[in-house]
Amino acid sequence: MAYNFSEEEQKILKFWQDNKIFEKSLEQTKDKKPFVFFDGPPFATGTPHYGHLLQSVVKDAIPRYKTMRGFYVARQWGWDCHGLPIENIVEKELGTKTKKEIVAMGVKKFNDLCRAKIFTFIHEWETIIPRFGRWADMERPYRTMDFEYMQSEWWAFKELYKKGLIYEDYRSMHICPRCETTLSQGEVAEGYKDIKDLSATVKFKLINSPDTSFLAWTTTPWTLPGNVALAVGANIEYVTIEKKDQNVGNLVRFILAKDQAEKIFAGQEYTIIETKKGKDLVGLEYEPLFDYYAKDENLKNKENGWKVYAADFVNTEDGTGIVHIAPAFGEDDMRLGKKENLPFVQHVKMDGTFKDETGEFAGLDLKPRAKDKPEEIREADLTIVKYLEQKGLLFSSEKYTHSYPHCWRCDTALLNYATSSWFVAVEKIKSKLLKTAKKIQWVPEHIKEGRFGQWLQGARDWSISRQRFWANTIPVWRCDKCKKEFVFADATELEKASGTKVNDLHKDVVDEVVFKCECGGSAHRVPDVLDTWFDSGSVPFATLHYPLENKNELKKRLPADFIGEAQDQTRAWFYYQHVLVGALFGMEAFKHCIVTGIVLAEDGKKMSKKLKNYPDPTTVMEKYGADAMRFYMLNSPVVQAENLSFSEKGVNEIANKNISRLYNVLAFYELYKDNTPASDKSKNILDRWIISRLKELLKTSTDGYENYRLDLAVRPLTDFIDDFSVWYLRRSRDRFKEQNNDKKDALATIRYVLQILSKVMAPSVPFFAEYLFQKTREANESESVHLTSWPDLAKKTSAESEILMQMSEVREVVNLALAERIAAGIKVKQPLASLKIQNLKSQISKNEELLGLIKDEVNVKEVIADFKPLHLKLVIPSTTAIYKVEAKFDTNITEELKNEGTVREIVRAVQEARKNSELKPSDEIMADFSGDENLISILKANKDFIAKETRAKEISFEENLKTDFDLEKELLINEEKMILKIKKI
Repeated sequence: MAYNFSEEEQKILKFWQDNKIFEKSLEQTKDKKPFVFFDGPPFATGTPHYGHLLQSVVKDAIPRYKTMRGFYVARQWGWDCHGLPIENIVEKELGTKTKKEIVAMGVKKFNDLCRAKIFTFIHEWETIIPRFGRWADMERPYRTMDFEYMQSEWWAFKELYKKGLIYEDYRSMHICPRCETTLSQGEVAEGYKDIKDLSATVKFKLINSPDTSFLAWTTTPWTLPGNVALAVGANIEYVTIEKKDQNVGNLVRFILAKDQAEKIFAGQEYTIIETKKGKDLVGLEYEPLFDYYAKDENLKNKENGWKVYAADFVNTEDGTGIVHIAPAFGEDDMRLGKKENLPFVQHVKMDGTFKDETGEFAGLDLKPRAKDKPEEIREADLTIVKYLEQKGLLFSSEKYTHSYPHCWRCDTALLNYATSSWFVAVEKIKSKLLKTAKKIQWVPEHIKEGRFGQWLQGARDWSISRQRFWANTIPVWRCDKCKKEFVFADATELEKASGTKVNDLHKDVVDEVVFKCECGGSAHRVPDVLDTWFDSGSVPFATLHYPLENKNELKKRLPADFIGEAQDQTRAWFYYQHVLVGALFGMEAFKHCIVTGIVLAEDGKKMSKKLKNYPDPTTVMEKYGADAMRFYMLNSPVVQAENLSFSEKGVNEIANKNISRLYNVLAFYELYKDNTPASDKSKNILDRWIISRLKELLKTSTDGYENYRLDLAVRPLTDFIDDFSVWYLRRSRDRFKEQNNDKKDALATIRYVLQILSKVMAPSVPFFAEYLFQKTREANESESVHLTSWPDLAKKTSAESEILMQMSEVREVVNLALAERIAAGIKVKQPLASLKIQNLKSQISKNEELLGLIKDEVNVKEVIADFKPLHLKLVIPSTTAIYKVEAKFDTNITEELKNEGTVREIVRAVQEARKNSELKPSDEIMADFSGDENLISILKANKDFIAKETRAKEISFEENLKTDFDLEKELLINEEKMILKIKKI
């Protein structure tokens, strides 16, 4: 009977739950040294996908292993509760399109709806995660929306503020016009994708010389109404060229970089009138493309606008060498604007629509794409370009494809937009962060100086404020009169200052708290909320509710021993933890980190519910078992930060080649088992070999876990299971049929190996490990394999190393010999007289026990080891030497050998019949044979041998025997027919 993956795993899961095995594992280690593990919180707004399951097996295998090594490993589950993921779900249900609609309905009502939606799929999570074999405390999770957790974040904010690491500034940042909020550097990096946009080269006419225009190239035509200056490179050479206007034929002049002139006017006739350095163009004035702001006499710094300035960021790699400057929509632009005191023009609102003062463009929305196709250019860019063309101000335009950032949650193209934000001054402490990062061990190692190291090296100040609703709040109140700021570390401090007690720190609650400043003004909370990465980055201390609780406990938890997530978290969760812990406590947040790749569909594309290009994970789990999926993932390069194209066939192969094979070994053992205790003391060469292989497996697996290399810890299991189930068991089968000490040695050894193997498999394949353990455990053993210690076997001796090498040679000789049989067209069932082998440095030629294994495996009467050159050669690699092996059969098949082969075929047929009748090895049978005379005569001559091999107590040769048999089967043996009948006695 085959192993029923789903059914047996469900039984084991019930056993764990009914007997509280997880809780007992914690109880028995509670006084041991802690191994600290931080779990990154997922959202419960959707069901677990393959990415979640991948992280779950990584986060389960290491804690299970460390528990078996005697550490106390608390595994508190966590829920990410705040931010745009929740807000977007609520907005879709409400049908709201803008922030104004949310404000109109009321922030409290909106936040209440968000709170209600957080745990939509919590039941699915609480079912699937345990079903996948992961142990975690999901009954007492931390939740980032809880009052105590949020207070810890307030404390962190105030500590950073006191250290001078929090400040507010107005600068150009990426915003999402749909969500109407800023995004951090890490969030922006997550959302890049290739799209089409419209670039334009625009004519800026010189004042007092309308026939001469600067040519400036832009990839964002929508920013042109906000233009207040042009920038040139001080030392770049610029030319004034003259040519005929293609529209009316008049002579016109254009100014652009010399390096770009030939490219831009390729195939056209033109004359270079003048060449100047960029610094000689500085101060020239030009006519505004749009006069909405230029005609505003009250515009600050208006006198400095619409002139040429020098800037160090200008180059001639693309465009015209002249850059249009709109300080409200670009970091370089804003920096130049501050330096030169340029007028600040922001003609677009934060929702991506043009302001009322932009005349015919008022209300123009930057979000829609042309033809309502997401892959097309912005409709607004097209509108602006058409307007410029009508006014004779467009030189050229063209579509181009480039990588552009999008909102990581709603997928809207972002805008570079000047706005105010609160920042953590990361650059102030970057040197310290780089120093502490050197202590972290990464798997794979290249992440240290690669993805994480490079990101940290280029880190900028972290924008932590968002202009949204459902999030923790920035704990700053500002006086509306004297502008004094009040920063609070918790609700108690707020109550002391305001007289108002709160037990919820969300926006709809604390925004109502207003108190008098000593100057007589009123202090109101600043409107922004905290970036949700501040939530998850606070896990190391906020899960303890520090500092209001567990002050002493924190010292034991920092830095954490282990964390793990996918590679995208190098710029997110890993980074934000490192920043906050580094800024607050002056150390790294964690010691070891496993970084995985991403799970893709089998075709290498992103998994998509819409495309239905992947199988449902719960279906796969129930079909092949959680163990098979876990083994498949841990055995793959995905745990080395490489992407995995998920294959259901791959999971099936793992199940068949590993779990099913091992189940067959166990099933064989159970056919013959008695009360023989497990032992590793046998002197039999096969037993000594498999024990040596077990020690080898244990060392490799232990080294893998100790170095957080899950692939190296798990992958060797496959080779061991193959050796155990194929070579060891096949060569040991006959030992179980006799009632002697060798049978007891075989039973003791196989039980011992299964017991130890169940422990080695426990962290990675917890269900089947439990199944193996329960089937082989002895009276004095623990209740569960997951309550046992990691095996501590004696080191492999030199004698055991020699056995491994010798057995390797035996198997290579067998492979060579079997290949010889195939070449000669002789079945293995057909005995041959002899096999000659030559081995120039043989370790087995004088070992009768090893030669006996070869003899039985290749089915010969004699193995002859000599030193005569033979015709066939095979080179066998070894750890210590190179062996040259030659082998040749005596292929002369005598009548006696032929008959022996026939007998073996008959025995095999009877054994197959016994198996089909589901008989136990101990069951005795009655067998009847009838058929060709030649076969019957061979049978009669070997009746005793056949009876012994098949446990046939009675053998008859009567064709019409009047007995009701359990099975009747027609056989074809060497082209001769025979009828076999068997009956259990």
